[in-house]
This record gives sequence, C-alpha cells and structure tokens, in this order.
Amino acid sequence: MVEKTIAFAGSGLDRADHIRADADKLAGLMNWRARLLKLDGIDPVIGDDGGLAWGTLADADPAAELVFLGLSEDGRGCFAEVAPRLVGSVAPPNPRLWQAMSDLPGADLATYGGARSLVDWHARHRFCAKCGSATTLAKGGWQRNCTNEACKAEHYPRVDPVTIMLVECDGELLLGRQPRFPPKRYSALAGFVEPGESIEEAVAREVFEEAGVKARDVIYVASQPWPFPSSLMIGCCAVADDKTITIDETELDDARWFTRAEVELAMSGDETGAFIAPPPFAVAHHLLKWWLAK
Repeated sequence: MVEKTIAFAGSGLDRADHIRADADKLAGLMNWRARLLKLDGIDPVIGDDGGLAWGTLADADPAAELVFLGLSEDGRGCFAEVAPRLVGSVAPPNPRLWQAMSDLPGADLATYGGARSLVDWHARHRFCAKCGSATTLAKGGWQRNCTNEACKAEHYPRVDPVTIMLVECDGELLLGRQPRFPPKRYSALAGFVEPGESIEEAVAREVFEEAGVKARDVIYVASQPWPFPSSLMIGCCAVADDKTITIDETELDDARWFTRAEVELAMSGDETGAFIAPPPFAVAHHLLKWWLAK
C-alpha cells in the first residue's frame, strides 16, 4: 500500500471554497487574527519551532495582493502575499530549498506547496492571455479577471498533469536518469499529459518516446501535488513484453532494467548498489515501495 500522506499533500487548512466568492465574508477574515504566511520570494521562511513562519496582515506590503489559502483549525483566515515585483519561477528547487523543505512537518510542507504554486501563478499571470490587458485578483486569489471591459476574460490557477510510471517486464523494472540527477540516481520515467489523450495513452507514449519500450496494461497507483511550478504527478505502473531500449538522449542520460534485488538494495538506503533510489519526498519513491510490497 502507498503511504496515506505523500509529500506536498495533507495540508491542515480548510480551503473554504464557499468563502472565496463572498467578498463580505472574505473581508471579515482580514482582521488582527488573520495569519500571513511568510515567504522569501516564493521560498519558505522557517520559524523557530521548525515549522512555517507566520505573521499578521500588518506585515504585508500595502501594495501586495493577498491570496486566501484557507482557514486554520481555529477558524482564522490564512493568507499569502503576491509582492508587486515578484517574478515567480518555473525552475526546479535548489539544494538549499530542498533542505529547508525536508525539515518541515508534513502538513506544513503541503500548505507551503499549495501557497507556492498559487503565489507563483499570480506573479506570472499579471496580464490577460487573451488581450494583453492587466488582470486583477478575484475570488480570494483563486481567479484573475481581465480589467479590459471589452474582454473581461477569467483566468484560473493551472495544474499540469504529469504521468510518472514504473514499467515492469519479467520481474524487472525500467528506470531512467535525467542529466540533472545526482550521480547514480535513477527514477521512474515521467512526462506531461498532452491535450486529447488519456492518462493511459500518455504513459504509453512517454515510455515509448523516452526509452523505445512499448507499455500496456496501465494502472493508477497514487498521485502527488508537485509545486515546481504547478504539476500533479499521476503515479502509474505498466507492463512491457520486450526489454529492448532505445534512449531519447534529449530526455535521458540513461535507462536500464533493474532486478528486484537491485531495487530492494537501493530502497534500503545503501548507495553502493546498482543505483540510488529517488528521495522519500518524491512519488517515485512511493511507487518503488509499492512495487516491492505488491
């Protein structure tokens, strides 16, 4: 079984969708009790207790837009600010950021992940994709509206679906490594779902494009929000009948089949084996754990 809570999932905040569209209720939450998530750009600020650092709305830049993250367990409104000069980022996390995130409690990591994706989206969508006019925050930050009266387009935070999959053949697993991975690190193959295709079709296409392997019998295993910048990782497993590999060198440095014993050794944390397993905060780690247990 995949563990119930995967990294970046399991926030303790109530998203309170019914409040987002109610301007009066939302304004009523913007009081002295409200909490403001402290961010360094879009990176987390860690408090003295090792969790996320929070302030009050008095700490916010008066020119910033406030995004409603949800309600805390004691009913306080929780917000994050989109600073006027914030640019946002689509880059993968750097080692310093990984270290900061790895120290956060699970619920705080999930809250941060959601806030990061939302704040980043606002920073990169200040103008209408339809007419180019400025946009303004709406529904507590879960929508942006074009200010051009002739356009009035509505824009919503995006989530990009990504399939990430194990492929099995004769009791072995197909794993690959990207150029940016640390030495010996191998992981599940992955790729974005394209318009007009199902998850099953995306799995088969990506596996064939990256490794030249034909995959079938795709099953869903687990998912993970991935806020770099706004993906939903859809974990799957598939079957192949032929182990012949043809690597797309623009996508992968290498792809190999690994035995159960090699996977078990890597998942034990032993780095002397055939490969180093993906870290525990990645859904690929949970997929490998699930495969060994099934």
